[in-house]
Amino acid sequence: MKNILLALSLLATMTLSAQPRGPQKGMEFEYPDAHDPVAAFCDGRYYVFTTGMGIMSSADLVKWRFEGRVLDEIPQWAADKGFRGMPWAPDVFYHDGTYYVYYSYSHFGKNRSAIGVATNKTLNPQSPDYKWEDRGMIVESFPGRDEWNAIDANVIMDENGDAWLSFGSFWRGLKMFKLDETLTRMADPQVWFPICRRPEGTAEDTSKTDTAVTADPRGKDFDAGNGAVEAPFIFKRGDWYYLFASYDLCCRGEKSTYNVVVGRSKAVTGPYFDKDGVSMMNSGGTTVAKGNEQFAGVGHCSVYTFGDKDYIFMHGYDKDHDYRSKLLVREVKWSDDGWPIVVL
Repeated sequence: MKNILLALSLLATMTLSAQPRGPQKGMEFEYPDAHDPVAAFCDGRYYVFTTGMGIMSSADLVKWRFEGRVLDEIPQWAADKGFRGMPWAPDVFYHDGTYYVYYSYSHFGKNRSAIGVATNKTLNPQSPDYKWEDRGMIVESFPGRDEWNAIDANVIMDENGDAWLSFGSFWRGLKMFKLDETLTRMADPQVWFPICRRPEGTAEDTSKTDTAVTADPRGKDFDAGNGAVEAPFIFKRGDWYYLFASYDLCCRGEKSTYNVVVGRSKAVTGPYFDKDGVSMMNSGGTTVAKGNEQFAGVGHCSVYTFGDKDYIFMHGYDKDHDYRSKLLVREVKWSDDGWPIVVL
C-alpha cells in the first residue's frame, strides 16, 4: 500500500504542479498522456475526459486538441469536506439534452472518498451554451463506517429508462445504485447491488495492520485488502449488459499489472458471469486486455459505439515513453458467442 500511495501522491503532485505550465487550450497531440479516459461525441468531434478532468477533442481519434478542464477549482462542497488536489476518474453520460460528467475526490489510500457531478448543454467550447455547472455530491464513503470506496463512477441507462451508477475500488469491490430522475442524486439510499468482488485477490496484500487507525473519529479503517478491482464500466449490446472492470495494480510505471476483464448479465444489476461461468462476485472475469512487451499494464477502460464500430478507450503504461500513462483507443470486435475481442 505504501508504494501505491507514493505513486498516486507523485501523480497528483505532478498533475497539480503542471497545470499552470501544462497543456493550454488549442495545443495538439497525436499520442497524449491520459489516465482513466472516457469519451463522448458532440458536434462532429470526439471528446475525451481524464483524471484531473482535462478535456481533449478529436475529429479522427488520432489527433487530439486540449480544450481545457471541467473544473477550474475544487467545488465548494469538496473543499468543505477537506478534499484537496485533482478530481479523479470521470465518466461522461448524455441524456435529454444534457451532458453529465461524474467525478471523484479521495484521500490517497483511504476510502474517504466522494462522487460528484457537473453538467453542460454541450461539449463544444465554441457554442454559446457551453458552461459547466457543478451539481454537488451524490455519495461518499467513510473509513471506519464503509467497506467500499466511492470512486470510479460509471452511469448506464437500462431498457426501462432508469439510470444506474456503478463505482468502487478495492475493499469489498464494485457496487451500484439507481439514480433519481435528475441523474444527480440517489433514488433510494437504502437499495444497493454488489456486482463484482475479489475475495482472494492476486495483487500484493495492501491490508493495514490491526492497529491502524485513521484520522476519522469514527475509528479504525477497514482493510483495503488485496482484492484489487476497480473502474467498472457497463456496456449494453443486444440483450446483454457487459461489465468491464480493471484488476490488479495501476500507477506503478513498469511495475504496473493493470488488466481489463469482463462478465455479462441479462440484468443491469447482475449477477455477472465470465465466459467460463464464474461469477464476478467470486473473482470471475474473462480477460479483455493485459500488458505485453509494449505496455506494462493497461486498464481503466470505457466502451462505446461510434458510427458502426465499437471502441474501447483505456490507458497503458508505454515502455517507449518512460512508462507514462498514454491514451489507447482500440476497436472492439466480437466473437461468435458474443464476447469482446481487443488487440493492443
